[in-house]
Amino acid sequence: MSNIKLNHGLKRIEVTGVEIKNELVFAYFNGIPESERDGAFKRALHIGVLALNQDRLSSFLAKTTNELGTELESLKMMFDMDTELFSRSAVKGAAAELQIAEYLTELAASKGLKDEIGLTGSTAGQLPKNKTGDIVCTLDCNDDRRIAVECKFDKGIPMGEVGKRDWYGKNLDTAVGQLLESKANRDADQAIIVLDRSSINPAIQKSVGDVAFISGVGFVVIVDSLRNDFSNLGVAYILARDLAVAGQTVDVDNDLLLAIIDKLLNDIKQIADIRSLVESSINTSKEILYRLEKGLLSIEFSRGYLSKFLADRTLSKTDLLSFYSGGDVKQKYASIEADINALGT
Repeated sequence: MSNIKLNHGLKRIEVTGVEIKNELVFAYFNGIPESERDGAFKRALHIGVLALNQDRLSSFLAKTTNELGTELESLKMMFDMDTELFSRSAVKGAAAELQIAEYLTELAASKGLKDEIGLTGSTAGQLPKNKTGDIVCTLDCNDDRRIAVECKFDKGIPMGEVGKRDWYGKNLDTAVGQLLESKANRDADQAIIVLDRSSINPAIQKSVGDVAFISGVGFVVIVDSLRNDFSNLGVAYILARDLAVAGQTVDVDNDLLLAIIDKLLNDIKQIADIRSLVESSINTSKEILYRLEKGLLSIEFSRGYLSKFLADRTLSKTDLLSFYSGGDVKQKYASIEADINALGT
């Protein structure tokens, strides 16, 4: 029997005997005085229902800021990951996993793939008490073909190399170690580790660039969550998917496989660089148009006062005030600026 009952007459829900086991939820309510928890629970439920009614959480946050006021504004700041406090928080890791799962779900849908994208949460895998592998992607609904995705947004980790592992040193997380662990723990064919540009280890940034493939290990991907740019992950996922679907049926020289993947990644990077140049060119062209139009409007405005003076030989104090304030130049420019902004969109 359900613990949630609907009172249609009073248009309300009645909840009894509900228990929620979730570390994030517990931590939130643990920080609220007991007398305020009922109100906080109602607000959380309200926000959650609004979120579920939107296609994306980010869209929901953008659309309902005014409706929920400061409570939602704080949540939106956390979701955008644009505060130093949030970037150092464990909450960032949970939000990152949600963002990545949403992106992969949309990517699969857009390409007509029947892949199931599932968050593993606090569920242990094949290894005892091990939760590595935040997301498991089941390819074509076939449980025999999987990609494990590990998100590391909350801290910078070194790359690590299998042949250079110090067995006697401090046991530190590395990108290679997390990839190998994810594959083993989630019984996956391929693994991807996703790092965020805002918290990445500089050494990995230099060696990886955007996407790197390590034979027998997996893909290292760098995304830019602050700009909502997960395109590098899309590239890695499609390549990892092709390798996973092929399985062990491919008879190909390993060096050739690495060369092909490196070439693909290099070509993709060049295309991304070209796009960046085009976008930069568009922005530069728009800035030129902004300045041209402002100059033309200013010339026309000043010419009007000059013409007036030449015609009647007078310029009043009112004219001087109007000239100083710019008259209606700002209003005229607003419509022109809107037209320029519409270019290239």
